[in-house]
Amino acid sequence: MWNTIIDLLDWFGELKERHSVIKSFNNASRRSFEKWIAPCVLKAKIVLGEPEYKHSFSKFLGSGFRIEVLTENTLSYSEKVEIGSVVINNTEFVRKLVYLGWDTLSVYGYKDSNGLNWHLIKFAKIGETRIGSGD
Repeated sequence: MWNTIIDLLDWFGELKERHSVIKSFNNASRRSFEKWIAPCVLKAKIVLGEPEYKHSFSKFLGSGFRIEVLTENTLSYSEKVEIGSVVINNTEFVRKLVYLGWDTLSVYGYKDSNGLNWHLIKFAKIGETRIGSGD
């Protein structure tokens, strides 16, 4: 019986952390736009992931981390790749996304039906050791 309560607390704690990641990403995007660092506003949200990208940490529902452009900018293929590359090249962030249950990174333009997807686990460098990290 008590194990069920502990599992629920873990689940809600993880859910809170997932929403915190989304909120932090969206706040950072908004600040970058306000300060003229970024040309458009990006918004992250939780969506269904790609079924073939599932891994052992994947959430049953909501395993996709989608980034969309909020302003009426259309994104070219290369701009979608650039936005996705910023995320997948940040291994620490990718690893966080993976252990919080995301398996798919998607980038979409404004009212775009064709986005790009990345299989997050491929960029998490699971099993690699950091030499000289001071740990």
